[in-house]
Amino acid sequence: MLTRFLLLLMLLTLPLAGWADAFGEALELLLERKFADKEQAVPALMVTGDERVRPLLQALLQGELRYRASDRQIYFPRDGKSIAVLSGQALGEIAPSEAKKINLNNRMRSQIKSALAELNLAHADPAKRLQAVNALLGSLDAETIEVLRKRQQSESDESVLEVMALALSIADLGSGDEAKTLAAIAQLEGSLNAQIRGELLRLQQTAESEAVQTAAARALASIQARLDWYATLETLFFGLSLGSVLVLAAIGLAITFGVMGVINMAHGELIMLGAYTTYVVQLLLPNHIGISLFIAIPAAFIVSGLVGILIQRGVIRYLHGRALETLLATFGISLILQQAVRSIFSPLNRSVETPAWMSGSWQVNEVLSLTLNRMYIILFCLLVFALLFWILKRSRLGLQVRAVSQNRAMARSMGVRSEWVDALTFGLGSGIAGIAGVALSQLTNVGPNLGQSYIIDSFMVVVFGGVGNLWGTLVAGLSLGVANKLLEPWSGAVLAKILVLVFIILFIQKRPRGLFPQKGRAAT
Repeated sequence: MLTRFLLLLMLLTLPLAGWADAFGEALELLLERKFADKEQAVPALMVTGDERVRPLLQALLQGELRYRASDRQIYFPRDGKSIAVLSGQALGEIAPSEAKKINLNNRMRSQIKSALAELNLAHADPAKRLQAVNALLGSLDAETIEVLRKRQQSESDESVLEVMALALSIADLGSGDEAKTLAAIAQLEGSLNAQIRGELLRLQQTAESEAVQTAAARALASIQARLDWYATLETLFFGLSLGSVLVLAAIGLAITFGVMGVINMAHGELIMLGAYTTYVVQLLLPNHIGISLFIAIPAAFIVSGLVGILIQRGVIRYLHGRALETLLATFGISLILQQAVRSIFSPLNRSVETPAWMSGSWQVNEVLSLTLNRMYIILFCLLVFALLFWILKRSRLGLQVRAVSQNRAMARSMGVRSEWVDALTFGLGSGIAGIAGVALSQLTNVGPNLGQSYIIDSFMVVVFGGVGNLWGTLVAGLSLGVANKLLEPWSGAVLAKILVLVFIILFIQKRPRGLFPQKGRAAT
């Protein structure tokens, strides 16, 4: 009784004694022998509003708080030092016999949990309050539920209020009151929270009331339907990202193979050169990874484009109209490029660092997360496609390319230098392949065999979409990417590719010119 009287007197005289004295006096209550007296410390500390209360209560709950027996100084053991709670100063070395632990009982632990919850829920930052409510979802008890009900009346942030209502509904699931339980199930129906699914499953299996079991089963079915929907969306996202990679890898081939009729087996190695260019740019700019990617895009275009022009001027122009010889020659060039890269960079794979702005993911909800690097690659693919489409449809080079591809003799008679158009067209397609390598470097390791993984897929995309048709390449690449990802869950990655290949073979039997065949003279 005397201790409680002293506590009341201390609270009444706070304006006179000052908050610092109140904190010290409340701290002294932790050293009382009787738990009945010691339990008064937590509410007394909360009244002070001192900023040291939160770390003090956290240390107390974790059993880290100590006091020195000789002068009853309470301290934190921190990094081999003893830091006094009141002064914040180091106390020097304390003998093990002098160091005493402040013991707690279950009632005090419950008090501290409630006090910490109240402190966190009263934080000025709504994000901190939301984090505090989410932390409470897994450890709801009578005290924390009461704190939540009190804070719900004064909370103004909609997102925090939503999670508070969710937490209180979870609490009502275990209330034992059938009406409350049914109301809580109706409130939680469709929620994606993992703990809620666990609670509903428990109710479905153990509830005595048949109405509760039926309601829980219905809610679980609703939740499962939403989970399946978001799983489908995630699969479509990964399919689109894979399709974007296929489009980037194939769109350059759609020019060299579709427009020029050249079967370039070195196209994959041009993609590889773009990836290695990204790696070299990062080596030159190790402290500017974010900027290096923007520099690598034009650099990869120039490097792969120049190599493509050299291939065309040095080999392919002498084999015009001879498809088999062109295939064999470019296959040999691909082996030369692979060995050159092995000699310069070694056969080992190289890792290209992802910039900070491409790292992480966008958390749409509790079950759907979209990785940022794949989102950027989808956008990048669409941007490259739009730029290339404009070049071929609106620029002078595009006009000459179409003229040469439709009627080479007529174009030459009109003054078009078909040899240089061929070289620039091949360089453009090769440069786009280099840009594809930049994108691939953000998804996989860079190695000498990188291009071999995409050359077959690139030819499949071009043939399936329609030879020489950019729109067909876009639709075919995205379609094949989505089809692969839809098949993978039940067939596996390898069998999925085989099934897609079989489908394309059967499709080409019915439509030899692909989805979007060329019309007019270009079709001959």
